[in-house]
Amino acid sequence: MKRATALPDLCPCGLPSAYPQCCGRWHHGPAHLQAPDAQALMRSRYSAYVLDELDYLLRTWHPDTRPATLEPNETGTRWLGLDVRHHTRLDADHEIVEFVARVHLHGRATRIHETSRFERMTGQWLYVDGTT
Repeated sequence: MKRATALPDLCPCGLPSAYPQCCGRWHHGPAHLQAPDAQALMRSRYSAYVLDELDYLLRTWHPDTRPATLEPNETGTRWLGLDVRHHTRLDADHEIVEFVARVHLHGRATRIHETSRFERMTGQWLYVDGTT
């Protein structure tokens, strides 16, 4: 899938880092390079939504809940920021991340407040699902 957005200098995930050294390393790095925990994966997935990195989103989605396809951002969508509220490790292979993402769409600012479940399978953290 083609990315519709140019790569930024600063990472969209909210950390004070350059994109290539932050989420960009997970999006475009070698396949063996994986986010070390669920919070890093969640931040990289937020950045992937901002940048229409749809292949990355699908690749990091648990196979039991992964959709067949994803659509790019609608024209005019502006992602406004991410606030990670909590990151909880349940055991070695299960973590929960609560976050609030802000987005402007159709002339209206919206907040997405989600508690997401993540599972590590064969060494890779994957997004399972979330409750809003």
